[in-house]
Amino acid sequence: MAEVRISTHSSESTREQLEQYAEAHGMKKGYVVEQALLHHLQALRELPAEIVIPPRITVSRRSLEKVTGFLKKPRAPTKALRDLLAGEPVDDQR
Repeated sequence: MAEVRISTHSSESTREQLEQYAEAHGMKKGYVVEQALLHHLQALRELPAEIVIPPRITVSRRSLEKVTGFLKKPRAPTKALRDLLAGEPVDDQR
């Protein structure tokens, strides 16, 4: 099979992680990248789109503030959550 060169830009941290992984496992970086790309493309083909979680999630300022608010002042757990964590069946499983 003929090989082609793919050029891309990535963050410094991604490059460092790639180098560390390749060195730790005795692999060439190109091989790791190709396997990762093939794995990702296969997942995109075979899995429903809603369960493929992107490695980075971008949120709006408003969403970030909302999440931060929940972290600073969490709501009390619901009875269903308390039952679930206690190992008890939830309403729709009774």
